[in-house]
Amino acid sequence: MTSPTVLVTGGSGFIAGHVILQLLDAGYRVRATVRSLAKEPAVREVLTDAGMTRGDALEFVAADLLDDAGWDAAVAGVDTVMHVASPVMPGHVDDEQQLIAPARDGALRVLRAARDAGVRRVVLTSAFHAVSWGHLHDDHVFTDDDWTVIDGPGVDAYGKSKTLAERAAWDFVAAEGRGMELTTLLPVAVMGPVMGDAVSGSNHIIQNMLAGRMPGYPALYIPVVDVRDVAAAHVAAMTTPEAAGERFLIASDPVMSLREIGATVRAAVGDAAAKVPTRAIPNVVVRLGALFSPQFRALAPDLGYRKRFTTEKARRMLGYTARPAVEAIASAAESMVRRGLIG
Repeated sequence: MTSPTVLVTGGSGFIAGHVILQLLDAGYRVRATVRSLAKEPAVREVLTDAGMTRGDALEFVAADLLDDAGWDAAVAGVDTVMHVASPVMPGHVDDEQQLIAPARDGALRVLRAARDAGVRRVVLTSAFHAVSWGHLHDDHVFTDDDWTVIDGPGVDAYGKSKTLAERAAWDFVAAEGRGMELTTLLPVAVMGPVMGDAVSGSNHIIQNMLAGRMPGYPALYIPVVDVRDVAAAHVAAMTTPEAAGERFLIASDPVMSLREIGATVRAAVGDAAAKVPTRAIPNVVVRLGALFSPQFRALAPDLGYRKRFTTEKARRMLGYTARPAVEAIASAAESMVRRGLIG
């Protein structure tokens, strides 16, 4: 009997790479999209280096989130789609549509093709950015039912892109899905072992520390999750019948300050952390900088705010478990040092 085929979008990405590895390990056939098939040899090399098994069960197709071409072929004969691809640019960007358009329009393009091909379920990678931004700073415990307030304080273009894309996906499935199932995952800052020479997403925080590009620590708290646990949650969301129509917040404990993350990096890699800062940046300096700098302006609203959340639903319905945040941070730092990616 032929194993089911799972489509993973954005096959060259950080989360997608770990999803592909776990799907192959679990016995599935995997089809991965890349913007150009010229990328296939490099992506295969990275996955092989990361321990890929059953590479003969992995195929690549060319498809771009901003173009209809290729998507019909990508979803043909597929049972499940893991829509992981989305641009990642936290902080200030000059043109918000650089993020919003490919995230929202790309999600709809994938969903439309999947529906027309009779795909059973789409698992969409959203983000905590679609949950907890733009709210008042209080003792609220964020859950899978919360949504980011688009016009609230501190909402950057990335937060808008993830929120608008996920809302558009739910609206599409409700109005035009014809019974296709949707599940969304909402990971916090994703860290963990890098693949190849690419450093992606929240791992840039650790790379900037190691490279000496962070002069000190603003009073910010970062919820962290290991990429390997995020990948496992994707597989569970695909295989759990009750996950249809649900959102799942994916995170680890504890929520750490930037300063605590820096201390974890120093403990993990020793002398290689010589450039990792030790001093704090006072709140008043950040707030003064916010008058002139878009980067500081994006940080100021969250100074001193430790967001609270629960992953109870993911644990109950998906059997989700998470490594401690310190393990994700340490493994990210160690892999960067091992690969010489701290310059």
